[in-house]
Amino acid sequence: MNDMLLRQPARMQAVQSPIIPVVAELIKQHPGTISLGQGVVHYGPPREVIEYIAKCLSDPNNHKYQAVQGIPPLLEAIEAKLAAENGIRLDDGSHVVVTAGGNMAFMNAILAIADPGDEIILQTPYYFNHEMAVTIAGCCAVLVATDENYQLRPEAIRAAITNRTRAIVTISPNNPTGAVYPEAALREVNDICREQGLYHINDEAYEYFTYDDARHFSPGSIAGSETYTLSLYSLSKAYGFASWRIGYMVVPEHLLVAVKKIQDTILICPPVISQYAALGALQVGSTYCHNKLNDIVEVRQIVLDELQTIADICTVPPAAGAFYFLLRVQTEMGAMEVVERLIREHGIAAIPGTTFGMNDGCYLRVAYGTLQKTKAKGSIGRLVQGLKAIVV
Repeated sequence: MNDMLLRQPARMQAVQSPIIPVVAELIKQHPGTISLGQGVVHYGPPREVIEYIAKCLSDPNNHKYQAVQGIPPLLEAIEAKLAAENGIRLDDGSHVVVTAGGNMAFMNAILAIADPGDEIILQTPYYFNHEMAVTIAGCCAVLVATDENYQLRPEAIRAAITNRTRAIVTISPNNPTGAVYPEAALREVNDICREQGLYHINDEAYEYFTYDDARHFSPGSIAGSETYTLSLYSLSKAYGFASWRIGYMVVPEHLLVAVKKIQDTILICPPVISQYAALGALQVGSTYCHNKLNDIVEVRQIVLDELQTIADICTVPPAAGAFYFLLRVQTEMGAMEVVERLIREHGIAAIPGTTFGMNDGCYLRVAYGTLQKTKAKGSIGRLVQGLKAIVV
């Protein structure tokens, strides 16, 4: 075969390989392994989803392409939710676009606002698919470290801005750390964006998953921010909806044409049957997720209690949101080596911190949303015993 055909573009060579399939393959090779890797919840969608799927199938027109932006009843339901729960009203000129999951919403956003070579500021630890999307778009991810508790450092963010910066990205509640950013910190970042003429992209996929005294805040609700703030959402977590691939984004009016061009090229329209399923989920509303949170809260405490028994070798920074802990493990071994040994020798899987940009030590992301209460202690016990055995 011609060598020219085999040559991969430098842009794609620079994109890290997705870690979830790599860990999944290791798990497959070691049957019985318990996964604390992928971020999913233990429950599925509400029953009402099935009723709306039936409505979808009863109309022959739903087998045809529908609007690029989303079907009208779903757009209306999302607009009502945004006003009631996030304080975001679309009479300011913003628009909702339904996407095939939250990752697509982020990809749409980057392609709509940036040219190749432009810079996007990400906080480290970053969500790996965000960093991958920035690289795929030919842009440069500028990394700003969070503090020892994984909280924002607004002055460090300000110092990272150059004449090529196009956006600052925040995720709250955070993946991979579980940190929840205070309203004051998000407002400060939003102010920086306003002052510097930048976009503020805020990912709110875990908006309902907060614990203790933590409160979720949507920067898109800030008066006057509608021209430069993009808010991203997903049904995957709250409604047990991961495989249905439905998310949505709120974008300034002047970006709508660009976003629709991107979406029409890649997707034409989000899967219509999934949009009807999403409509059914939103009719049930956020109480569905809130009713499930009690179990997750109990599992979270079990995980914390078990990890406390190895506090001498494992630090757990505060995490009041999502369903993750990003552990700092006191070892000279690399994170991927630890992950492989945990799977191979102890039948428990986590995600290495290197995939989130944490290269200055050994970090492991532990996802506990998938754990059932009855099995949580045993599952996290495997991790604890494994780390005790490995870390010397």
